[in-house]
Amino acid sequence: QVQLVESGGGLVQAGGSLRLSCAASGRTFSSYTMGWFRQAPGKEREFVATIRWRDGYTYYADSVRVRFTISRDNAKSTVYLQMNSLKPEDTAVYYCAARTNLELTYNYWGQGTQVIVSS
Repeated sequence: QVQLVESGGGLVQAGGSLRLSCAASGRTFSSYTMGWFRQAPGKEREFVATIRWRDGYTYYADSVRVRFTISRDNAKSTVYLQMNSLKPEDTAVYYCAARTNLELTYNYWGQGTQVIVSS
């Protein structure tokens, strides 16, 4: 069973940085794609960034493209989301997700980690 555990959220001032981590277990993830999503209060969950484990291919939402960086550590089976120049509108619960490269939808989700950016 795939397990995803996020950590690293917290309270930060606007302009600050945070690094989120997603520890993945239960599979060999070389054939998986990992994603970060977020959900702000009263809003739908939205895509943030994705990384393909096999070759490190990445893709970002336009709203975070220049400020956030997704990466992976194969040895630790961990995916990171480095968030810089944070804005109050980045406030949300951030979720890690996984899907196989053959699937179109993310079927495995973590419990989420809260990020609050104060102005």
